[in-house]
Amino acid sequence: MNAYTKTKKKVLTRRGVLWLGQTCNLRCHFCYFLDRINSQDHPEHPFMTLDKAKYICHQLRYHYDNNAIDIQGGEPLLFKDIYKLISYCRQIGLYPTIITNGLLLAKKDVCEQLKDAGVRDLLLSVHGVGETYDQVVGVPGASKKQMEGLARCRELGIPIRFNTVLSKLALPQLTAIAQLAIDSQTRVVNFIAFNPFEDQSDQTKRSRENVPAYTEVAPPLTAALDLLEAAGVEANVRYLPLCIVPPRHRNSMYNFQQLPYDLHEWDYMSWSWTGEQPQRMRGGTCSPLISLKDSPGGIWIDKLKLMVADKLRHYPRLLSSIGSTYHRLRPLAHVERLFQEGGAVNFAKRDPALYRANARLRAEVHCRYLYSSKCPQCAGQPICDGFHGDYVSIFGADEADPMRGLPRIDDPCHFIQEQDKVIEEEDYGWVLGRE
Repeated sequence: MNAYTKTKKKVLTRRGVLWLGQTCNLRCHFCYFLDRINSQDHPEHPFMTLDKAKYICHQLRYHYDNNAIDIQGGEPLLFKDIYKLISYCRQIGLYPTIITNGLLLAKKDVCEQLKDAGVRDLLLSVHGVGETYDQVVGVPGASKKQMEGLARCRELGIPIRFNTVLSKLALPQLTAIAQLAIDSQTRVVNFIAFNPFEDQSDQTKRSRENVPAYTEVAPPLTAALDLLEAAGVEANVRYLPLCIVPPRHRNSMYNFQQLPYDLHEWDYMSWSWTGEQPQRMRGGTCSPLISLKDSPGGIWIDKLKLMVADKLRHYPRLLSSIGSTYHRLRPLAHVERLFQEGGAVNFAKRDPALYRANARLRAEVHCRYLYSSKCPQCAGQPICDGFHGDYVSIFGADEADPMRGLPRIDDPCHFIQEQDKVIEEEDYGWVLGRE
């Protein structure tokens, strides 16, 4: 098992991401790509070729200066050339993580081949235990196979992290999942809000029947976080308002402004490129690389402009449907300033200002987060995304609990700087300044 330590030091991540194709052996009802998984005719459904995958990985390593990668599908262990791809990533210095549901790990030789190929660790999707997990993923016996696979990884010393979506079915089992993580020496547990990204953006798929209110999430989530903290296991909560958890756990809260400071999350620069459809399809050529040297900000700034123009048209309809007590996160002046100044931000040096602008756009424009009338009273508003517009349309935002009596907080790392984060030995040099 590769060595690691923990640190409070926060630097911008250098991890990329690759979607091999939306082919999967499960049907999780909250999956971001469920329509693409169900439709074999969708251009993103079939796995891409090994050559295309290698090309994308090469660009992540040598153009975007990434040194780690999350490889996902669908289910990447179904990709026939997965071991060759892992070996290639290792050869070029792109340390590979596989995001997997883990069912295929129950096969005798899969874990051995992953280890031999050079996998760095596995990010296991644990959305429940026992029959509850089977119900969530739509496959009887799935939990048993997943637990067998987890045991094999433990035997071989393959490091494991967990992803858990905060679905209604999972809430009663959050402490059980936390205990499983502790017992299996899992290094990190990520709790992820059930959000309407990608295919889930169709509002007909989300309702009070399958989306829990934050007041339902908070008690079991807090209990799980208490358990993990006592055991010294890193825990992260993604895409929830900062005020939903007690103050003692705000160091685990990751909105879009905090995500780039988690070394296990994705670099916004390369993610903006690999997230485009040409880089998710089997065939066709890849889209142009985002400029790093020709003009600081370069093509990436132009892509932000197009995203603003395309997405802002959704706001009038959304706001008219939920009432006038909600408003957008903030004016887009901070982005317009970057457009005007251009060369003032240097993407090649991973300027935090540019990453923060991208974070705000992802929340404000792409995901349509909103503030309630209570949020301006909160000291943490400048670093919090607020409430997803889709969530507000279902539940409103009366659950907001402003942080009062504190100075306004404008540093995205204000809370997370107190969190101990796992850092692998290969990253000691550039993160900690060690030789």
